Amino acid sequence: MFLLIGLLTLSQVFIFGYVKPPLTIPVAKAWVAYALKRGARPQPHHWVALKEFSPHLRRAVLASEDQRFLHHYGFDFIELGQALRSLHEGGALRGASTISMQTARTMFLWPARSWLRKFSEAYYTLWLELVWSKEKILEFYLNSVDWGPGIHGGEAAALKYFHCHALDLAAGQAALLAAVLPGPHLWRPDRPTAAVKRRVERIRQEMEKVPLVGDSSS
Repeated sequence: MFLLIGLLTLSQVFIFGYVKPPLTIPVAKAWVAYALKRGARPQPHHWVALKEFSPHLRRAVLASEDQRFLHHYGFDFIELGQALRSLHEGGALRGASTISMQTARTMFLWPARSWLRKFSEAYYTLWLELVWSKEKILEFYLNSVDWGPGIHGGEAAALKYFHCHALDLAAGQAALLAAVLPGPHLWRPDRPTAAVKRRVERIRQEMEKVPLVGDSSS
């Protein structure tokens, strides 16, 4: 039984590594919500290669979401330790999900909060890190991440908020997009609040410190 589950899930990871999915789970969920009149109409979803995302956006997302992306194997125990320390000291609960974990969640798992889904997320994260390159993981993340009501992926977000392609995003626009990722349904990059502007300042400072992923073919 466990061997069969392992083979099936590994096959999923291999197939998605070569065949771009026509529909991700969040996009399918958005269309269902729209059909039931419970959400915005999803924007057209354009899948683009990693090199077709602005270098500024690639750097901004890493600066915002996962600065140790190239140095961990799916789980950032340093960030997790800092999050637990902050919680223990009475601070707000911080997220410690890596880009690999978020990609596993978006590409393969149902939108629910449970220990089973957390275990499944960790399980798929391990497979992604073993089978896919870091470039491929980042490409799938940028093409599937939620950037607001009905908006999935960097190309759709660039077209919606800044009326340009993802490749043409300037550094400031990229930082604005990255700044809203923790709350894409609360904040808008084209109408930044004071909190978003503070995040943009921090991201702009960190962008040049993180490496550019995706110069070579992935």
